[in-house]
Order: sequence, then structure tokens, then C-alpha cells
Amino acid sequence: MKIVLAIDGSEFSKAAVDELNKMTLPSYTEIYIINVYEYPKTTGLGLHTMGGRTGNYIEEIRSNAQKLGNKIVSEASDKIKAENKALTITTNVVSGLPKSAILEKAEDWDADLIVVGSQGQGAFSRFLLGSVSQYLATHAKCSVMIVKDKGVK
Repeated sequence: MKIVLAIDGSEFSKAAVDELNKMTLPSYTEIYIINVYEYPKTTGLGLHTMGGRTGNYIEEIRSNAQKLGNKIVSEASDKIKAENKALTITTNVVSGLPKSAILEKAEDWDADLIVVGSQGQGAFSRFLLGSVSQYLATHAKCSVMIVKDKGVK
């Protein structure tokens, strides 16, 4: 069984990790944990990404997003491994549009299941981007498990 676990560090994605840990999975299960961050766009803004203050600032944002993503997937991997050491776990942090990057990974990897929290970080982000979980549920070729955190409103 191949499972893509898409997380962003929100309480909802932590609930997704916990729910995955509750499942009885075959020992041959492979889990691909992915964190997708959006890289700041500079096109059309008159900003230059090479050199200067703006370029350094944008590179710092990217670097910090990568570091945070690495921490998020590492913690999730450790938590899952603590429950079931037999699982094969791969982690990755990528830049892109979350719903597209997650769906692309699931299709390229021929995943059997995508596990995702019901909401991501912040209502404003969800308003602008639409619901990642809703998009995955309607576009994925495999099953999608959308996990709600009962304690978060």
C-alpha cells in the first residue's frame, strides 16, 4: 500500500498524522510525507530576485519555509515510526501550489491513498487558494481520507 500524507504543520494536519497512526497498516506499506510551501512570486511586481535587498529577502523566506517544512515532515515521520517501525517512510518538502503538488505526487507515485487534514493554516489562505482537501477529493485518482480535528473549530 502506498500512502501520501500531505501536512502543513496545522492542527488539522497533526490530526491527520494521529489518524494515520491509528490505522492498522500492512508492514509493506510505504508512506510519502510531503509538505508544500508557496514560493513568493515576484513576476509583474517590478521586483528583482537576483541580488539586492529584495532578492536576499525572498531567498530568506524560501530558506525559512524549507527549514520549517523539514521540521514538520521530520516530526511526523518520527511519530509514525514510533508506532510502526516496519513502515517505509520518505519525506519531501517542495515549493509549489499545494493542491497541484500533492495531486501530482500521488499520481506519479501511483498512491493508493492520500491522507490530508480538512483545513490548512489560516482561513485567509483557504479563502484565496480554495480548499486543498476539497480539490484532492474531487480530482485524485485514488482514495482520499480527509481528517478533521474534533478539538479545533
